[in-house]
Amino acid sequence: MVEFITGTLQITAATLSVVAGIIAISLFKVSHENVELRAWKYLIVALILFAAEEVIGALVSFKIISPTFLTHVIPAGIVGAIIIALTLEINYVKNPKIKRNKR
Repeated sequence: MVEFITGTLQITAATLSVVAGIIAISLFKVSHENVELRAWKYLIVALILFAAEEVIGALVSFKIISPTFLTHVIPAGIVGAIIIALTLEINYVKNPKIKRNKR
């Protein structure tokens, strides 16, 4: 019974991650239009990497694939993308010379 619940939760997490990845890809166009959203590009990359990590995790838990180095490399990429996004956002807020788009 526990395996069934674990499997169901893994499938649900993988499905929601794919949906989040699709939403992230659709947000990419919006991030190109506004200078204010420059950090979003890296957050979108982090979200797509997270979706990939969840799908790989589900495949590993169902023993479809064996654990690979990707389960360690992808989280490092997620953390790196988040650090870059935070750095860009801090620079954007502190630097008043960046031209803001009018709405």
